[in-house]
Amino acid sequence: MLSEDLKENWERVVGYLGQEFGGGEKPDLDAVLFLIGVQELGSAKRKFKKDEKVNLMHIAICRVLEPYGYYEYEGLDEDGWPHYRLKEKLPNLKAGEQSILMKEAVVRYFRDNEIL
Repeated sequence: MLSEDLKENWERVVGYLGQEFGGGEKPDLDAVLFLIGVQELGSAKRKFKKDEKVNLMHIAICRVLEPYGYYEYEGLDEDGWPHYRLKEKLPNLKAGEQSILMKEAVVRYFRDNEIL
């Protein structure tokens, strides 16, 4: 279950993103991760193929979990895509626990990058 602090901060994140990118509609966790991936790639003004969208979400997951010690940034490839290596195996979590971890990590990402 989400703590009140996390609920409030998550609502701030999705409210902000909804206003900036969603015409007021709050995005779900997958959409937030996609937007973080686009931000990390730095190529917001283009269309992405289906496999690129999956890769963008992977980049976002690695990036937001990096401060927790799970991933380490390795650098950019020749096409400018960021790459991470797994440092520590992610814990076995139930779906709800995974969602809480990701929401905490996303809120931290927005705080650390002074977006909110």
